[in-house]
Amino acid sequence: MIAVLAALAGLLAAAAHGGYLAMLGSAANRRAGGEPVSQYVRSRAPVAGVTFGVALLALLLSSGGPAADILAILAGAGSGVVGYQALQSTRTRYRSGG
Repeated sequence: MIAVLAALAGLLAAAAHGGYLAMLGSAANRRAGGEPVSQYVRSRAPVAGVTFGVALLALLLSSGGPAADILAILAGAGSGVVGYQALQSTRTRYRSGG
């Protein structure tokens, strides 16, 4: 149960980071002078993809035995932490207003 929850949390954080990058890239593509932001989004897309892939792997591992559950917890928690930190970093960099 813990392995599934850790994997789902990692998946949620990775999906949130990917979704935020997609939204940011879409807005940058519609604006004149948005190329620096688009370039940043393209450079961060591999991080979002890898964290999402690791979280999916953790979800698959969570259906295994006890050793696979431990790996799933580590992979899910790790991908969640990396995804969340990357999301916060991107949000801080492009936060507007207040």
